[in-house]
Amino acid sequence: QLHLVESGGGLVQPGGSLRLSCSVSGFTGNYYSIKWFRQAPGKEREWISCISVSGDNGKYADSVRGRFTISKEANTVILQTTSLTPEDSGVYFCASDEADPWCSGEPSLPENWGQGTQVTVSP
Repeated sequence: QLHLVESGGGLVQPGGSLRLSCSVSGFTGNYYSIKWFRQAPGKEREWISCISVSGDNGKYADSVRGRFTISKEANTVILQTTSLTPEDSGVYFCASDEADPWCSGEPSLPENWGQGTQVTVSP
């Protein structure tokens, strides 16, 4: 139903910033949230942020709170990252989650995923 495409990844130095975008297209008759995940090589996928398509308050994992900001801009969800460290490196994915439209943290598996965008933080 929904098609998501991430962009904005790249190579940055520690302490740098990146603006990641999640372009959302298509249609669903349900409320949904957009969530950001990331996955580093050899590690489990980590949830990092969520925003409801019907709201503008974001939620964050402890690992990124205070450094990352999620927002909406037209048909795009933005994840502004700051104070990046090498531990932030990985592939960043956005996903739509109709089972958790208000970012309540209910266990669910998002139904639609983007292809991911690579973030590399290195000197």
